[in-house]
Amino acid sequence: MDFDKNFLNSTDYNFLREDERLGKNISYLTISGSIAYGTNIATSDIDVRGFAVESMNTILTGKNFEQVEDLKTDTVIYGLRKFFKICAACNPNAIEMLGTKPEHILYIDDIGRKVRDNVENFLSKRAYATFVGYATAQLRRLQNALARDSYPQIEKERHILKSIQSMMLACKKEYALKNSSIDFELLDSPREDFDKEIFITVKSERVPLRNFLAMNHGLTTLLNNYAKLNHRNRKKDENHLHKHAMHLIRLYLMGIDILSGRGINTYREGNLPLLKKIRAGEIPLDDVFKMADEYEEKILDAYKNSTLPDYPDESKIEKLLIEIYTKTCR
Repeated sequence: MDFDKNFLNSTDYNFLREDERLGKNISYLTISGSIAYGTNIATSDIDVRGFAVESMNTILTGKNFEQVEDLKTDTVIYGLRKFFKICAACNPNAIEMLGTKPEHILYIDDIGRKVRDNVENFLSKRAYATFVGYATAQLRRLQNALARDSYPQIEKERHILKSIQSMMLACKKEYALKNSSIDFELLDSPREDFDKEIFITVKSERVPLRNFLAMNHGLTTLLNNYAKLNHRNRKKDENHLHKHAMHLIRLYLMGIDILSGRGINTYREGNLPLLKKIRAGEIPLDDVFKMADEYEEKILDAYKNSTLPDYPDESKIEKLLIEIYTKTCR
């Protein structure tokens, strides 16, 4: 999809110039979404993402913002502090902004270049949990849309168990569960509406309360989201399903690249024939599910063999943040 970068000059994007949090404070704007991935079709929208440096007045008065979102144009601009935080967490929607093609960058100043040049500061093995988590969400959307009310309860429970087991692999390091044993298994259920359900066995000496609560929150969110998706996605049409399928595989591919030390490759040039076939519905969804299983194994191997640190170097991230604020003082 060809586009004229001057589209930002249209009145639809006046908020970029008129919002006092944005305007001259914007340091980086880039194309996002399907155009950035190379998977766009004729009807694809132009999504814009970026970040702005909070003014010193905003920071000192405690009015600093996390993000500005315009639904009409599908534009999201993060405050620098929020952007650094979610990049350090290896959030796929944020980290991909730093790996877009140069021709997809709509605006960049010295600060934007500085952040892109230091992208390695944000990369860590956290990418496994986040990319698998996002991919799992796409998979559940597909399965729930296809799972039809007749989809066996035991199969749904198996899918949830698989998601939990993937999540827990990263949680054991994230939440310092070194001396703890947390096992999940599918057993006969005493509930009348379940054939089998997931049981948990916990053996632990000491776990920091906040870590335990954070892990528990993650598990609760996973279960709640799964339940919500079952209702919501029955309404998705076939095109949406194929789009979810494409994103499922794309997320695995991006995560594998990061964990393997190949950096952030937002534009999936080498994978475009496959991804476009999936989006066009040329590959049956059952085959996509099998492909997802294979990529889940590959990303797990990439995680186990990754030379990335377990966590990003917070001191380097903080140093970069302070350097930017000190030099700008806008």
